[in-house]
Amino acid sequence: MIWSSASEFWAMGGYGVYVWGSMGVSAALLALEVGLARVGRQQALEAVCEAMDAEHEDAMTTRSSTVTHATNWPSGVTS
Repeated sequence: MIWSSASEFWAMGGYGVYVWGSMGVSAALLALEVGLARVGRQQALEAVCEAMDAEHEDAMTTRSSTVTHATNWPSGVTS
């Protein structure tokens, strides 16, 4: 299609409201999808970090309790 003016281009032969409205809705939904994906990724990363921290703390607690038990061995037994 060839338009002779900018206003004819924006009017899109009388369908401009539908064309540009659908373009606007599509752009808004794409932006929303990107935003939600970023939020979801951040939440997933935080959950993984928390799980790794909890696992590390459990390992350190287990190691500490093992050392505590080792010091309570009968005399003559070394760790």
